[in-house]
Amino acid sequence: MNAYRSHTCGALTATEAGAPVRLSGWVHRVRDHGGVLFIDLRDHYGITQVIADGDSPAFAALERLRAETVVRIDGRVKLRDASLVNPKLPTGEIEVYATDVQVLGASDDLPLPVFGDQDYPEETRLAYRFLDLRRESLHNNIMLRSRVVKWLRDAMWDAGFTEFQTPIITASSPEGARDFLVPSRLHPGKFYALPQAPQQFKQLIMVAGFDRYFQIAPCFRDEDPRADRSPTDFYQLDIEMSFVEQQDVFDTVQPVIQGLFETFGGGRRVDSEWPLIPYVESLRKYGTDKPDLRNPIEMQDVSEHFRGSGFGIFAKLLEQEGTEVRAIPAPTGGSRKFADRMNAFAQAQGLPGMGYIFWRKADDGTTEAAGPIAKALGPEKTEAIRAQLGLKEGDAAFFLGGKPSDFEAVAGRARTEIGRELGLIDENQFKFAWIVDFPMYERTDDGKIDFSHNPFSMPQGGLDALNGDPLKVHAWQYDLACNGYELISGGIRNHTPEIMFKAFELAGYGRDEVEKRFGGMVKAFRYGAPPHGGCAAGIDRIVMLLADESNIREVIMFPMNQRAEDLMMGAPSEPTNEQLRDLRLRVLPRDA
Repeated sequence: MNAYRSHTCGALTATEAGAPVRLSGWVHRVRDHGGVLFIDLRDHYGITQVIADGDSPAFAALERLRAETVVRIDGRVKLRDASLVNPKLPTGEIEVYATDVQVLGASDDLPLPVFGDQDYPEETRLAYRFLDLRRESLHNNIMLRSRVVKWLRDAMWDAGFTEFQTPIITASSPEGARDFLVPSRLHPGKFYALPQAPQQFKQLIMVAGFDRYFQIAPCFRDEDPRADRSPTDFYQLDIEMSFVEQQDVFDTVQPVIQGLFETFGGGRRVDSEWPLIPYVESLRKYGTDKPDLRNPIEMQDVSEHFRGSGFGIFAKLLEQEGTEVRAIPAPTGGSRKFADRMNAFAQAQGLPGMGYIFWRKADDGTTEAAGPIAKALGPEKTEAIRAQLGLKEGDAAFFLGGKPSDFEAVAGRARTEIGRELGLIDENQFKFAWIVDFPMYERTDDGKIDFSHNPFSMPQGGLDALNGDPLKVHAWQYDLACNGYELISGGIRNHTPEIMFKAFELAGYGRDEVEKRFGGMVKAFRYGAPPHGGCAAGIDRIVMLLADESNIREVIMFPMNQRAEDLMMGAPSEPTNEQLRDLRLRVLPRDA
């Protein structure tokens, strides 16, 4: 017999009844039923119930065991009484009568419980992540992640892609986030960077003639943390293809992602219709470029009904250039109580509130509009608003006004909150949409022009498009949104040197700077570069959706906390003086 086990804790069934067995694992739970001990023994594969009574030579030792102690147990398989069978466990028909026990690894008192999966402070969970990972829900999430990665890898090979690995130490690149810099010991004063993505390398792979590339790639970005984003590193399914246009990428990606969600979605419906929504339209209708289409609410511009109206706040606002008033329909939300809740939500977002109209039955049986805005506008305009929005008695509409860039994000959150509060969101499905026609450039807070997305995307219209207003240039850039999250970002690449120089020039990078920072790619493009494009899908975020989690740290084995700290390993840490001397670096005080 093996020194530690003849079977795993998830393997025994009724067919082994009467057989001698040896199991090893963690003491999950101990129950003392008046002289009879019941021990749930757990390993990676499952749980087996072990029993011992006063006649067992192992009873005294088992009685002293602490939770999470690692033990080896010898015993004999018994069938449970029919009334005690546990159909929820693969081993639920049997139990093991213990005859011997050996402690393999003792456990101190636990800083957090493993049994029960109850809520516990996240800082403690991360500091003792090795314990946290023993908990059933988190263990299952990590196993789901592994299965998802394997499935994706197989699917990409089946689709004719080849897996290549790209460097982890490279040069800094403006990808839209801060780089993690790595000082060079051999070249004092110079720094490598951890790649924000394998962007340049995968394009060079296309130039080198390898037609379809993929990689489960680690990416490193020094970002502010969010619930759906890791602050330091993450993994993505990285894809690039030669001789393709935008629709070719879509046609290749959809079967893979749709198949993945159908396989691991737990029976939730996976929509096969993936609409193409222009970026500007997405902001106008949903207030975001990653809309949750499970929510049927679409915002509309209702400025014409307020312009010159009796509602002075909006009427005066609309006299300013670039302003508008948008309505958020709220089917079934037609009550003052609901309107007050939404006002409180708006105030929590930093707004004074949201204007509203709700429609109710009048004393004469007709439908009438109610609320302060309705009184100011009058029946004719409120009826026109109701007709435009397709609302009826018992419905409501909420209004936000100003420059769209100032209120769209709040409007989008309000749309989500209204849909959630009114039960309009079908939680049992995944709905996808390609967001297309992203602006190539944006104006920064200091008035400069910069790339709004991936700087390596091809501008729509090529070189000619770059001779006009940069803020009107669209890129062959696209994102895939699902249930309110961005899952994929990609683009058709700029593979022509002159277009590339001009594109970077508009963002403030001179030809010399481009040659210096992207010399390898510029050089490659001068020796026959094919049209190419691709995308990258966030593994962590996909698994988060499939696992029905709202926090990405629940699907990452060893995540950082919200302050980008590894509480278990003690990172980031202070370097030693010897390390600094080797690198010829000096750390300045915070206030220097």
